[in-house]
Amino acid sequence: MPKYVLGIDMGTSSVKVVLLDISSRTVTDSCSLPSKAHVISDELHANEQVTGQIIKTLNECIASLPKDKLQNVSRIGVSGQMHGVVFWKAKTGCDWIGGDSSQFFTPRDTSQLITWQDGRCNRDFLSTLPKPESHLSIATGFGCATIFWYMRHRPGFLSDFTVAGTIHDYVVSMLCGLESCAMTGQNAASWGYFNTATNQWNMDILKDAGFPVHLLPECVPSGCIAGQTCCEWHGVPANTPVGAALGDLQCSVYSSMTDRTDAVLNISTSAQLIYAMPLDFTPPNCADPTSTIFYFPYFDGSYLAVAASLNGGNVMASLVGMLSGWMNELGVESSDSSLYEKLIRCALGVDSSDLRVSPTILGERHDPISLGQVSNIHPSNLSLGHITRAVCRGILDNITFMMNPLSLLEAGVQSIKGSGSALSQNAVLRQEAERAFPLPVVYGQDVDSAVGVAIVFHTRL
Repeated sequence: MPKYVLGIDMGTSSVKVVLLDISSRTVTDSCSLPSKAHVISDELHANEQVTGQIIKTLNECIASLPKDKLQNVSRIGVSGQMHGVVFWKAKTGCDWIGGDSSQFFTPRDTSQLITWQDGRCNRDFLSTLPKPESHLSIATGFGCATIFWYMRHRPGFLSDFTVAGTIHDYVVSMLCGLESCAMTGQNAASWGYFNTATNQWNMDILKDAGFPVHLLPECVPSGCIAGQTCCEWHGVPANTPVGAALGDLQCSVYSSMTDRTDAVLNISTSAQLIYAMPLDFTPPNCADPTSTIFYFPYFDGSYLAVAASLNGGNVMASLVGMLSGWMNELGVESSDSSLYEKLIRCALGVDSSDLRVSPTILGERHDPISLGQVSNIHPSNLSLGHITRAVCRGILDNITFMMNPLSLLEAGVQSIKGSGSALSQNAVLRQEAERAFPLPVVYGQDVDSAVGVAIVFHTRL
């Protein structure tokens, strides 16, 4: 019987799992389901998800895979949405339910997931935080910034928990029965106050600021094994090695970038344009909060140059939600998925539009107070096709403003690899991507974070 790597991606809006055949390095089975975990918070500008609903979706995805193949999983890789934070209690972070070959875990003594989209740490609040000793600046939605916010506004909340990590760190900890959290540098860098050169937290800076440093995870190398499954899980044997959780951005790149002359355009909930820096690259000593390009740790001490936009597929989702809301007010019912498909069909009938949409409705980390704008409006470009086309082009215009395509040529990039759920599902976005770059844009099969993390733990161990 073939052996498999189970790849898991805990995304912002969905969970995806894949089985990678070790001998052929091909994906034999997969499942992706929307998590539908968003919850309305009492806090202004908060963005939270129900941890229990996310794990329920994960269990449903795993249970859909062939049981005989799950019984032959030889290792597990987990990636997920970066920057966010979930809190739990050591030893009581979950309950294991079931028996024989149908065991699964459900959260207990955990918080909601505060996601990377959380906006409660505004510019004024961030200005009161100590300056990090890192080439990466701190921003709202980053784990350490969120913990600082709770420390100052709801200190009693933090006292209920003993461990913190990303949602994918939580999954690894529960699968392995860990009493603490082992976090890779990929995820730690996304939290802020982490020095990627030394692979250590800014412990002295944080202690001086009264930060609850006992919540900080232990840092481990990206690509290492965190532990072994403490129980059988949906048929996956107990004692199966589990990799320390990795960033979804890095795993998406790993599945897409076949050569160092490739760049990767990833558009899912958000959007990123990425290329590999030279192997001897060292990031600057201090952060530039106004820069549109960040240098994220990859593997083996290397870095990726990343233009990371907060505005991607979520902008299209907002357009669909707006139209759906209008239709409901008019007494017309329509599903969001049906509206999305109709908008794409309308836009495909419009080759170009002079309507201009700046889609930065969620701001950007280099300019958090920026807003979306619509301009050059006239009676002839107000159709749904024109509007959808202009929104898709605006998403590409924004990411290419953050990273000029000419800089890709200067870096020796020869092609753009397209990835991400929004890009794969939206033919208009693909058309606009191909127009935006003076380089060929190509799309591969099985290029996403779930596949990437499976390949990591197939090829690097």
